[in-house]
Formats: sequence, C-alpha cells, structure tokens
Amino acid sequence: MKTFPNLLGALACSVLLWAAAPARADDAQALRTEVAAERVRAPAPQYPRAAFEASRALQSVRLSPDGRHVAYLRQLGQQRSLWLLPTAGGAARQLLPRTEAEALYWSRDGRWLFAKTTRRTLVTLEIGGHGGMRIDLDNPRGMLRVDPSQPAAVLLRERVRTPTGERWRVVRRDARGKRTLLWEDQRFIHDVALDARGRLVALMRFDGDHDALYRIDSNGHLREALRWTIIRDQAQLLAATPQGDLLLDSDAGGNFRRVLRLDRDNVLHTVHADPRGEADLDQVVLDPATQQPAVVSYRSTVAATYGLGTAQPQVAAITKQFPGRDIGISIAAAAWLVSERASTMRDARWYLYDPRNGRLRRILEQEAKVPPPPPETALARKLPFAYRASDGMQVRGFLLLPPGADPARVPLVAQVHGGSINHFHAGDYDGIAQLLVNRGYAVFESNFRGSTGHGRDYALSPHGDYGNGRVQQDIVEGVRYLLAQGIGDKERVGIVGHSFGGYSTLLGVTFQPDLFKVGVAGAPPADFGWSMHWLHAFGNQGARPDRSLTAQLRLLGVDVDDAASYAHLRAQSPLANAGKLRRPVLLIAGGEDRTVPIRAVIHYAAVLRRLGKPVSLYVEADGGHSPTEPLPREAYVYLMEAMLHRYLGGAKPEPPSPALHDYLKPALRIVDKDIDFLEKRGQSRLLR
Repeated sequence: MKTFPNLLGALACSVLLWAAAPARADDAQALRTEVAAERVRAPAPQYPRAAFEASRALQSVRLSPDGRHVAYLRQLGQQRSLWLLPTAGGAARQLLPRTEAEALYWSRDGRWLFAKTTRRTLVTLEIGGHGGMRIDLDNPRGMLRVDPSQPAAVLLRERVRTPTGERWRVVRRDARGKRTLLWEDQRFIHDVALDARGRLVALMRFDGDHDALYRIDSNGHLREALRWTIIRDQAQLLAATPQGDLLLDSDAGGNFRRVLRLDRDNVLHTVHADPRGEADLDQVVLDPATQQPAVVSYRSTVAATYGLGTAQPQVAAITKQFPGRDIGISIAAAAWLVSERASTMRDARWYLYDPRNGRLRRILEQEAKVPPPPPETALARKLPFAYRASDGMQVRGFLLLPPGADPARVPLVAQVHGGSINHFHAGDYDGIAQLLVNRGYAVFESNFRGSTGHGRDYALSPHGDYGNGRVQQDIVEGVRYLLAQGIGDKERVGIVGHSFGGYSTLLGVTFQPDLFKVGVAGAPPADFGWSMHWLHAFGNQGARPDRSLTAQLRLLGVDVDDAASYAHLRAQSPLANAGKLRRPVLLIAGGEDRTVPIRAVIHYAAVLRRLGKPVSLYVEADGGHSPTEPLPREAYVYLMEAMLHRYLGGAKPEPPSPALHDYLKPALRIVDKDIDFLEKRGQSRLLR
C-alpha cells in the first residue's frame, strides 16, 4: 500500500506567501463530467486486503551510466538479494544472495555499485566480482552523492566532534576505500558541486537562520552567491558546467521549484519550469555523459515528464506511448530505463528503450503474486479538481469514486495527508484509498494550503493557523463542496489520516461533529504545541544540525516559545477540547515513535476514557511513527475498515486471519463498547 506519511516533524520542513490563482469557471462542470464517467463503469468485486498492498519485490531499480546493466534489489519474504540484468539481452544474475541494502547507486564508470544499508553502512561492490568493502557512515545522511568527476567514488559528509563543538567534512571515498578530504567547515553542508578535475567549486550550507550557496575560488575562499530562508530539500546543486555556471533545482528568485542556471555573475536563468505554471519541479535526471539536465518531471495536479535538449523528441515519443501515466526516465548511451506508474497501477512496470530505433521492451516482469493485484478496471482513477475556500483561495484535491456506484449514495471519507509539508501526487498509487474505494467509499484527498507541490507561497499560506482554523477549514470546505456537487451521503462522512493527518482527524471529530461521524487517527498529536516542544527537545527533529526547528516553525507562523502563540495552539487542541468529542475515534500509535511520543497518545486516550467518550486505542508495541512490517500494516488497515464499516456502513471487512487475530489481541489496549474488532473468535470488548 501507499507508504504511511512519516513525520509530523516534516511540518517543520522548509517552505517559503501565496496569491490566489483564479479558479476556472468550468471546474465544477469538469468534475461532474469525470464523475459521470465513473458512474457508468462496471462495478468492482470486493478484493482481499492483501491485494492492495503494493509489492516490494523490486526495489531501487537503477540503470548504469553506460546503459549496459540494470541493477535492482529483489525482496522475497524476509530475504533481499541484489541482481544485475544485462540490457543487451540474457538472464539476470545474482550478485548477492543476501543483503541489507535499501538503495543502490552506480559509479560513473559503470563498474561498481554502492549499496547503502539501513545500518549506516555503504557497501562497494565490483560487478565483475573482484572486490569490494564496507564504509561506515557516522550519520544517517552521510552520503551526499556519487562523485561525477571520478571513475568510482562517492562524496560523504562526516561529522567531527571537537572540544569547541561539531565540524563537518566533505570526503571523497573511492570504491577501494581511498579517502581524500575535500573540505572542512563549522557549518552543516547540504550539497556540493565539483568541476571535471574533481575540485570543489561550490557548496550549500546552513548558516544559522538561512541556507546559503557559496562559490569556492582557486584559493579556497568562499564567496556567497545566493541565500534562502531555512530551506530543506527545496534546493539541490545539480552540476557545475565547464564555463563556471552552476545548475540548480530550486525556487530561488521565484515561487516554483524549477531548473535554474546561475551564471558566473551570479545571475539566475530559468532552464525549465512547469509549462502549466502550477507545479513545483519534482525530479531532474542528468545525462551521465554531459552532466546536463535531460529529463524533468512535475507531479501535482497531473504527472508530466519532459525532455530537454537533444532528449526532447525521444522523451516526447516515450510519453506519447503512455498517455495519462506517470513516466520516469533514466538515460544512457546504450539504453534508457523507463518506469510506468499510475494511480490505478499497484506495481510499477519497467521497460528498456533503445534510443537508436525507438523500441520499448518490457523487463523485470514480476512472478505471479498471491493474491494478484486488482485489475486496473476495478480501481479508482484519481480525479483532480479545484474548489474555492471561503476566504477566496483556490484549493486543489483529488476524488476517488467506486466504479459504477451512484456517487450521491456512497459514504464519503476525507483522507488527510501527513506532514503537513507534503502533498498527494497525481500519479501515485494509494493502497489505503483504493481499498476504501473497493469497500464502497468515496475518498477525498485535499492538498490544503500548507501542502507542497504548488509553490513555496502556497506552502507558507497558512500563517500558523494549524489549529481549528484555515488549514482545517480547507479540508472541511472541500468535503462540503463535494456534498454540494452531489458526491457522498452527508449522513455518512468520516475522516482519517496519519501524523498531521491524524491531528486533523482529531480536530474534525472534535470541532465538526455535524459533518464527521467517525475518525481514524494514526500517530496523532492531540496537543500540537506541546508535541512541537517535545519534538525539538527529545524527538528525531531536535538535534539535527542542518536547521533550527524553532526558527522553521516561526517561519510557518508557529512560535511555540511565544506564550500567546502556544496558548492559542493549546486552546484549539483536541486535548484541551476533549469534553466536546461526541463522535467515535480510533487511535493508532507506535510504542517507539520518535515523532509523536506514545505517552501523549495514551494520555489523550485516558482523558477521553475518563470522560466516557467513544474511543478505541491500538498500540504497536515496538512500532515507530508508521507501521513497516506486513502484519502491523494489515492490522492498521483492517482496524480502519472495521471502524468505518461500523459507523458509515461500507462493506464489511474480511475477518482477521488467526495470525492477525492473535497479533491484535494484546495490541488493542482500549476498545469502545460499540465496536467489535475481533468478532471472528468472539474476543470483543478487550481491556475494559
């Protein structure tokens, strides 16, 4: 299924004010047309829960720079292996029968693979089988990138602790372990660029309350070229040209992320931006031979991929063969690698493209799965639409409808994304949404103000109103807009979400009980201000050296150190308003969550329980912020299914298997008297 949103702390990610774009006069009519098309589709049968879980059999599929091989990880049960497929034809061969690798990177010469593991280790592997070694990383983000100036080397970021504080080094490590120090700095270094000789010519670092891009002259002196206000993942150094220009992925000098060229006089030029004028750049692919941008993708309202320079006609020819799909392309001289994805496609498909004759060949077809994915004809299309908030701002979202159903008669579920610095993507498959649609629900996904993907101004537009204010109203007004369009039964509306989405869920059932009849909240912070304090002091965001969480929250309009701001958040929190709750809510939490502490969720559940409110609590004892293993993930969606079935009347979920039943029994800490999650074996009303 879709990866669970990770990080309420991502709310503290960067973003930088928004002017409302005019809504198209035909937006409502366009939505009605799309809804009518869904209405005449053939209804889908009910598929088992497991059919919606996206396959993890193929991971980190990577084309070598010379185009001669495709490397990939294959997952079979709990065992992961590393494979190599020759693009010229023939069978794949196994390089490693067992590996802990989670991501693969090719060396520039195509002879070595760098495999990054979850244990802060980088493994080098010569594809001919003649050598390799392990390189320990001293921090989770220790790898910067593959060194484009060397045949086989990577650039690493190392932390050095000194009596006066931390220092940061940029180090080159070649595939056989040779170490070269390139730079040392007292500031955290985000990214670097090198010239063809391997000399560091630019770096991006965090300078206390902002990020800055510096050029490095021949004497090793820094000269500031650009600066941004506390950004993270909003800028990337792509390459340095022989002429001394720097290529960037950034929103510098504008609202949207785009491909930029910073010339030698530090003047910015736009190389490519979204032709539709509504989306941030999502991905840039460089030509490995020239280090020039060759392919760009934008993924917000629609998923669109374009070619640059000499790659333009070929990329256009490829995308023409996959209308309506989300296409990813990696290029090399001998072959190109093409991925095909869609909101109705559970598992990606992979192809090799021959740039000489324009032919596509399917590769890496997965073995038969049990159960197989539902056919695309049975899945819901993501229907993009726009609506006006009550203050005039245009808000975007997606609607998923059960094929063949009368849209006015189905229950409606608002699914809120995490972050909140995040967004629903047009081309993403969402297993939870598709399962709910298959159970007979319409699903609304709002990219409310504060979401990414539509420019930094839009992402900053909430101005700190994260309580029962503008952000929440965008979601509420989106639901009411759909109801007014004849979509959804107004008496059967629910709200679900994880992390920030869980927080929004609690706000919904607390402050909008006339609208939302039930809520399912994963990893929810019931007191947003307190949670931000905790996250900074003890959580997985507080000790990061690349930004100040407090400063970023202030940029977003949330100042938890200000008494008035903190009091405002507290007054609007679900915890402070627990007495108002009168709709049933299911809380889902991880015992080892380092983003939203388990004690905060348990405390909120205890307060509700003491007040006699309809609450159920499930705890994955050793789980983190989001469930990752198959059984906890199934438990999550089964409990959601059961809760929504009980209160909104969607299809009844298949009973839990014996393994799931036994797993759930101790994990259900509180069960409301009106819900029976374990009826299969008569084990209801646990832990009264």
